[in-house]
Amino acid sequence: MTSRLTLVIVIFFLSSSQSISFKDSQLRYSRVRQAYMDKESSLLTLLQSKQINKNNLNIYLRAFKSEKKIELWGKNNFDTQYSLIKTYEVCRTSGILGPKRKQGDLQVPEGFYHIDRFNPSSNFYLSLGINYPNKSDKILGVKGNLGGDIFIHGACVTIGCLPITDDQIKELYIFCIEAKNNGQLEIPVTIFPSKLTGNEYNRLIDKYSAASDKIGLWTDLKIVYDIFNETKQIPMTEFLNSGRLNVKK
Repeated sequence: MTSRLTLVIVIFFLSSSQSISFKDSQLRYSRVRQAYMDKESSLLTLLQSKQINKNNLNIYLRAFKSEKKIELWGKNNFDTQYSLIKTYEVCRTSGILGPKRKQGDLQVPEGFYHIDRFNPSSNFYLSLGINYPNKSDKILGVKGNLGGDIFIHGACVTIGCLPITDDQIKELYIFCIEAKNNGQLEIPVTIFPSKLTGNEYNRLIDKYSAASDKIGLWTDLKIVYDIFNETKQIPMTEFLNSGRLNVKK
């Protein structure tokens, strides 16, 4: 009888744990609860203005180092095109234009990433981890000394991250929670040196003509930048063994 009762209790707790959503697990933390109290109303207003249902939300982030901006794009899961929801200000940067290639270089990465961690107890209030180093970084960076722990976070300090203040991270963090809670397995993040308009791209190519590493990456980023600006769709891509990107047009 005792063993049977134990089995029932185990099954109950297993079924209970399986029913806990990602959002529920995040709401266990006081900072996340406060973020919803402070920012859920603005989130809903922004989504309504773009005719996006919170329960169907899918998002994409574009960051621009020179402009110190992070763009939040969103759509319903069943839509084909993204709409710009909001732009967040990056309050401090470090390093120079170009990719991150080793630990301690102070560089903000550039390239094609996704959110791989949610930290509700961050030293910088709330933080969203970026999957640096990606496959390209591992090929082209300094082997064994690539570094890591790159985040979009609160506060206003950085040695390679993208800080947007505590107030802004509250809103962006819960946008990301909602998207992941809806089943978005990966939230893509593309980090550009700047907005790669024709004139700006040509300026960078001329200025850094001897830096083949930068030119290669920026050429790939330019293709993705143009396709997305024209179609409002993220093109299919894959990393090559060279570290470059194959963009499927």
